[in-house]
Amino acid sequence: MAVLRKRNKINFSGFISLLIVLGHLILLLPPLISESRGAASSGVTVLIYHRFGEDEYPTTNVSVAKFKEQMAWLESADYNVISLSELVAGLQEGGDFPEKSVVITVDDGYRSTYTEAWPVLKSYGYPFTVFIYVRATEQEYGNILSWEEIREMKDGGVSFQNHSWSHPHLIDRPGGMDEKEYRQWIRQDFKKGADTMEARLGERSEFLALPYGEYNSIVLEEARSSGYKAILTQDPGSVSRDTSPFLIPRDAILGDDWSTMEHFRKVLERVDLPVTQKIPSPEPEQPRVIPCFGARLLYPERYVPGTLGVYVTGLGWRQASMEGNLVYIENEMPLKKRVTRVVISGREKAGGRIAQHSWMILGPE
Repeated sequence: MAVLRKRNKINFSGFISLLIVLGHLILLLPPLISESRGAASSGVTVLIYHRFGEDEYPTTNVSVAKFKEQMAWLESADYNVISLSELVAGLQEGGDFPEKSVVITVDDGYRSTYTEAWPVLKSYGYPFTVFIYVRATEQEYGNILSWEEIREMKDGGVSFQNHSWSHPHLIDRPGGMDEKEYRQWIRQDFKKGADTMEARLGERSEFLALPYGEYNSIVLEEARSSGYKAILTQDPGSVSRDTSPFLIPRDAILGDDWSTMEHFRKVLERVDLPVTQKIPSPEPEQPRVIPCFGARLLYPERYVPGTLGVYVTGLGWRQASMEGNLVYIENEMPLKKRVTRVVISGREKAGGRIAQHSWMILGPE
């Protein structure tokens, strides 16, 4: 056992050494981001809701009373509720956002969006975007928005975008498919959703929210090649001008714990922690044991020493080690779940805000 531990330690040290060398090579490349971005910028929180006042679905629901309280608090605390289109345009143009900006999104298109949420949002004049589970609307599933209701809301200024045709678990390749067939299956589902929405609403979807927020590198490649201006996940975290429009994080407001005012304020006060490399990256499948979790920070000088940590689903939080701009933890434990999220977190020197960046990785099936 001692020999095995020693061998693993040597392999891990070699792995870190390789990352450091690669990092030095990356630094020799022409900068992709201008030096003017080194200063901290205003952040944006993208909220995601699903159901409103549907107590029989507790894991995806927020009570109407809580929702009203949250929307009132945004107004009283002087938050700027901007549209998703404004956010994406800002990311594409590389500009700053107004202080305390928020984007409101709703996934799936349940009827309570029309009956409960829309009247509240309309009373404040808040813009919002609904991502439609297209087959559910087209085939008139129970408790789902109708096309008539969608057109009424759209005429009232609500944005409707694609959440795929069949809302599948895109990370799970159907049995018997090779990679080419897998890619075609993904493309066809995105296209059928977009084609149906265009036929019903008269305009093409610009943004895509990934079903269940799940992705791997193939899903992301196919989504981007389908022509969307932005791709939204369900990775918790904030948006900054360093965020890619093709991997926009969103914070879910739902359930008993994640719909409280304490959680609501917490996610609004958090900021982005920009990274240039994720370890491991979101490839279609990872080994059962991953020796290192971490990331290269774009602005390592922003954070209070000793506050940087790494969280891994099933493994918990651990204080991170630093090598240059590489923040990481060692690991000898197997992944406990098929879908795992990695979170890098630290406290900013300026203002003391918590900064966070997260992404998804997939273990073996």
